[in-house]
Amino acid sequence: MNEIREIEKEYMKKRVRHFHVGDTVKVHLRVKEGERERVQVFEGTVIAMKGGSINESFTVRKISYGVGVERVFPLHSPLIKKIDIKRKGDVRRAKLYYLRERVGKGIVVKEKVGVPGEDSEQPKPEETKVEQPKAEETKAENTEQKA
Repeated sequence: MNEIREIEKEYMKKRVRHFHVGDTVKVHLRVKEGERERVQVFEGTVIAMKGGSINESFTVRKISYGVGVERVFPLHSPLIKKIDIKRKGDVRRAKLYYLRERVGKGIVVKEKVGVPGEDSEQPKPEETKVEQPKAEETKAENTEQKA
């Protein structure tokens, strides 16, 4: 059994992005068309993760022109160039197959609060420095208002 794991380790990717069911991801996939090779991006919600070790795969679902499209990707495939995590989802299920029957806003998965995706560009709060008025100025303003 250990011999099989040793052989599988050679084919496994060393650095794999950790994402979970419910996350919105962008999968950059190498596609060969004739002699040309290009990168195709598939963005959607991870609805399932299956298997383990070299056989691990995940299913991504998106809505394209009003039609639901699902695609299964082997996690350790050499055709996957990279996986970007756009949004962390907050779900209580291991499989989100129920999203297949949902339409419109029912498809939207809640976002985890305080845990943005690593690549998501969250606007950072700007530091605004508020200067406190000096005590003499406030006293002068108060006396002017009373008069």
